[in-house]
Amino acid sequence: MNTSESERHVLREATADDVHLMLSWRNQETNRQVSKTSHEITADEHARWWSAVRNDPSRRVLVYVRDDRACGVVTFFDLRLDGPRTGAWGFYLDADGLAERDETLPAWLGVMRDAVEYAFDGLHLNRLDGEVLAHNTVVRQMNRRFRFVEGTPRQELSDGREITVIPISLDRANRRQR
Repeated sequence: MNTSESERHVLREATADDVHLMLSWRNQETNRQVSKTSHEITADEHARWWSAVRNDPSRRVLVYVRDDRACGVVTFFDLRLDGPRTGAWGFYLDADGLAERDETLPAWLGVMRDAVEYAFDGLHLNRLDGEVLAHNTVVRQMNRRFRFVEGTPRQELSDGREITVIPISLDRANRRQR
């Protein structure tokens, strides 16, 4: 990544000022369709989540900023920073706002690149885990592009619907470096 690109997008720690934006993005229909939690999250539910995660040492909540505009959230959780150094992650973007500005694909590539870099170079993880719903074929293709490996799918019941969840993982040795 050249200097001008790095100045155009960054990950920064989420703050209380971001809570409303994070909730609005999470509740966008596009994001709910590809998430385990498909119902609209209430303000109280979101506030409880934020209260639980903001000071939890096994979690990081980061905001993805592109061209000085917050447009996504990356969460790292189940962090084990002593011993095998592993963690899990997920992200969602301001799908509606990015689509209006025709910036979805560049933002998607950027947030994935930055999140993987943060996991391995910032948190110094040896393995990064995650999950993807089986019907989310576009994300599955993008994960493969970033060298994530899919595990054995499993059926789960979430929000009253049966979903197929596929675990993914990326080892430090297999990551795509710049």
